Amino acid sequence: MDKKRVLIVDDEQDIVESIKFNLELEDIECLEAYDGEEALSKAKKEKPDLIVLDIMLPKINGYKVARLLSFDAAYKDIPIIMLTARTQEKDIMLGEETGAKEYVTKPFSMDALVALIKKYL
Repeated sequence: MDKKRVLIVDDEQDIVESIKFNLELEDIECLEAYDGEEALSKAKKEKPDLIVLDIMLPKINGYKVARLLSFDAAYKDIPIIMLTARTQEKDIMLGEETGAKEYVTKPFSMDALVALIKKYL
């Protein structure tokens, strides 16, 4: 079976690295992006099996990245898990409207996030 691939998008390198470390322990290949433009470009070029996406990103925010991918027939089937510090109800609803399958708020449980990722893979 091919290795599953996850694109991790966050402008905080330590968050990307810690998620990557934990997913690699589960034999999941990880791609990284640190801003919205890089996220869009990597998602389109690499077609990952899942995207973990922060909202507050440089260049293009996560809502726009999610919307651009989830409304494009070629990428709409890639599950997106929003991972963000934004905890208000309106932010969560906006995340769902832009195509996110799940909305996880920071601080988060790494075990719960890994379980959620595995659920969608």
